[in-house]
Amino acid sequence: MARLWLLLSALTGFTGVALGAFAAHGLKNRLSPEHLAVFQTGCHYQLIHALALFGVALLALRAPGRLVNLAGGCFTLGILLFSGSLYLLTLSGIGGLGIITPFGGLAFLAGWLCLGLMAWRLPRR
Repeated sequence: MARLWLLLSALTGFTGVALGAFAAHGLKNRLSPEHLAVFQTGCHYQLIHALALFGVALLALRAPGRLVNLAGGCFTLGILLFSGSLYLLTLSGIGGLGIITPFGGLAFLAGWLCLGLMAWRLPRR
């Protein structure tokens, strides 16, 4: 599973940087400042969780387990739902997509909770 998490980390990191640059240069004059800020929030959270996926990949090598993989799945789902809904919301103008965003936030929280539980269960050395 470490390979999968590392590949997803690279993919989401790459696309997060690309989308951030696209927003800064290509969307700057096309979106309102409010919509541009929403798009950038999506990029910000995507990049943070791309790094979290990198950490999950490292943990999967050193301390593999169900909670590590669940954290990776939650982070991936969070990126898709949270960041993806913000991108679609700003580019399409469909306000109803905003209902999806909190589910992505909950997925992020669940991922961090899984990492916390995994850390709690680690044996003390």
